[in-house]
Amino acid sequence: MRLDPYFRKAKHFPEALNRLREILLEYPLKEELKWRQPCYTYDGGNVVILHEMKSYCGLGFLRGALIDDPKGVLVAPGKNSQAARQMRFRSVAEIDEQEDTLRAIIESAIAVHKSGQKVDFKAKRELVYPDELKEKMAGDAAFKAAFEALTPGRQRGYILHISDAKQSKTRSARIEKHYDRIMDGLGIHDR
Repeated sequence: MRLDPYFRKAKHFPEALNRLREILLEYPLKEELKWRQPCYTYDGGNVVILHEMKSYCGLGFLRGALIDDPKGVLVAPGKNSQAARQMRFRSVAEIDEQEDTLRAIIESAIAVHKSGQKVDFKAKRELVYPDELKEKMAGDAAFKAAFEALTPGRQRGYILHISDAKQSKTRSARIEKHYDRIMDGLGIHDR
C-alpha cells in the first residue's frame, strides 16, 4: 500500500505501529498521509492520526474530547489542548491488552465524526494578551495589523507561547524572535 514506506521506516515502535494499523484498517476508514503521518479519514474527514514519539506510539483523535471514554484511557496531548486526545502504547502487548477498549474508542470516534459534532471552543476564545504583546502592538501599527490578520488559531498559538514564559524579558524576547514570522502571516508552527 501507499504508506508502507512510513511503517518500514518506524524507528522506535515498528511492531506496535503495524498492529495499530492492522486494527484501523478493519474499519471503514481511508488511510492517507497528512502532516507526514498516517491519517485515517471517514467520508473525507479526519478521524484519527497514527503517530510515533520516542517514548510511545499511539492514536491521536482529532475530536477526542467528544469521544465516549468510560475507562479514562484518552489523554490530552498538551496542557492547552482543547479537542484532541491520544491513546498511547509502548508495545504490542499493551495494544492487545487494551484491544477491546481501543476498538470501542475507534468506533466512538467514527460515530462522533458521522454525527457532525464539533468541539465547543468558546470557553478558550477569550485569551489574555500578555502586557509585552500589548505594548508591542501599541508601538508598532504594522505589527498590530499583521497580528490581527492572523487566523484565530495562529494568534492563540503565539499568545500561549509568549504567555508561557515566566519572565517579562523572556516574553519580550519571544515576541522579537517571532516578529518576522508574524509579519509574514505565519503561525508559530508553520514551515
